[in-house]
Amino acid sequence: MSNSLHSLRVLLNHAMDVLAPQDCFVCGATSGGEAVCSACADELPRRPPTACPQCGLPGLDGGRCAACRRSAPAFDATRAVFDFAFPVDAMIHALKYRHQLAVGRFLGDALARCGADFGAEAGVADLVLPMPLHPRRLAERGFNQAVELARALARARELPLGLAVVRKLRDLPAQAGLDREARLRSPRGAFECVEDLNGRRVIVVDDVMTTGATLDELARCLKGKGASWVGNLVVARTPSPY
Repeated sequence: MSNSLHSLRVLLNHAMDVLAPQDCFVCGATSGGEAVCSACADELPRRPPTACPQCGLPGLDGGRCAACRRSAPAFDATRAVFDFAFPVDAMIHALKYRHQLAVGRFLGDALARCGADFGAEAGVADLVLPMPLHPRRLAERGFNQAVELARALARARELPLGLAVVRKLRDLPAQAGLDREARLRSPRGAFECVEDLNGRRVIVVDDVMTTGATLDELARCLKGKGASWVGNLVVARTPSPY
């Protein structure tokens, strides 16, 4: 499908979001214009507050997990709103592959609320950076879901949205289908940062954090261009891949 047809489809879905009555994505009940009704929103699988502050995996006391203490990733912090479990997984799939932008706005607003103070310990953030898509993937999908998710955060924190700071050079395979060694090797050299980030603090926004290898490589790229702090703010985090 051509880029113009993809763009038209996104615009039509946006128009339907605005004009059509909204039912809850989860239970189907009338939800007053929201993608998820308040009752279902309260039941979504929230990430536990004791998760490791660096990688986001569950921990015992909220401190850094053993894996991060043993071999720290390039990024400095991770915060996830939800566990990657039903119905959040279905909501993300609906946004990415069925262009349900009302669901994207709901998830983006939840991410903005969760990230209202994210990175405060490192100082005031300077930039919100949506995880870039490879041009081929962007052409197939018609939009970058990470951009849609990041808009509310950038607006709420009055930060620039970095849409042209990083280029994705390679279209990576699904990380979940690779063994640990291949996961770590796969994203190397996948990004090019085209701006000087000298001393800037960057919040990277993505939909799902699986192994963390791609986010690790992106953080490495950003710090290579001078970023002083890189934190991941994601809608959902999968269970431990190890």
